[in-house]
Amino acid sequence: MARWRPAPPKTSPYITAEGARRLQEELKHLWKVDRPAVTAKVKAAAANGDRSENGDYIYGKMRLRELDRRIRYLSKRLDNLNVVDRLPSDQSKVFFGAWVTLEHEDGQLITVRIVGYDEIDAKQNWISVDSPLAKAAMGKQVDDEISFNTPNGPVEAYIVKIIYQNP
Repeated sequence: MARWRPAPPKTSPYITAEGARRLQEELKHLWKVDRPAVTAKVKAAAANGDRSENGDYIYGKMRLRELDRRIRYLSKRLDNLNVVDRLPSDQSKVFFGAWVTLEHEDGQLITVRIVGYDEIDAKQNWISVDSPLAKAAMGKQVDDEISFNTPNGPVEAYIVKIIYQNP
């Protein structure tokens, strides 16, 4: 019996050129390197005989299903993404791909980059264009005040700097 899972929330179909390149490289690596290696292991394990108690065969088939699931996801996702590879005409406002420096009420500065769902990276402070912070900042300029909700409650901040290349 399959487990029912609710559909994931719809995400914006935008991605940076670097993000699209990374996803394409991952897809190519899965097809050319990972999948053939796992297939060879499954084939060798199947040659050993009884498959019902063959751990290598069972694990290999499970791994192959995982790879195929990821390959299907990446193929569909890449077909539906819009690659944003140009800078906006008005770089004084916050748009997709911008590095935005915010000053919180307590004086703390934080710099985030607004990217697509597939590029989110907390270590680099890359946030989704669908996040509350990004939605609040879109279209705003330097010195504009934004407010957005976080798990810890509402936050207010000022936009201090907007740039469109890595700071």
